[in-house]
Amino acid sequence: MQNKFISYTSTRPPGRLRKAGAVVVTAALAGLALMFSAVLLALLLVIGVTAWAYLWWKTRALRKQMRNFPPPGAQAENGAFKDEAHSGVVIEGEAVRVHESDAGVKR
Repeated sequence: MQNKFISYTSTRPPGRLRKAGAVVVTAALAGLALMFSAVLLALLLVIGVTAWAYLWWKTRALRKQMRNFPPPGAQAENGAFKDEAHSGVVIEGEAVRVHESDAGVKR
């Protein structure tokens, strides 16, 4: 049994017309890829700006509260702190939650 390979391509090197066609097709595909990448970049930019604007709008009340909040170390005219919450005192300790049903039981 003999194997025969049939080739549908010519063994001649491609001609000038085929090379020119390949260059044109390559340029067209590169232009198409560039166009889609520009559209994708514009779409990502629009999505990013929309997300930033949404977060900016939703956090406007929080930013207003932060502007009205006194900075750390702010003191009144007499040298005392304006509020106990801003006194800077840290009390370290341990908290234990006791249920009302366990309050009268000794262990």
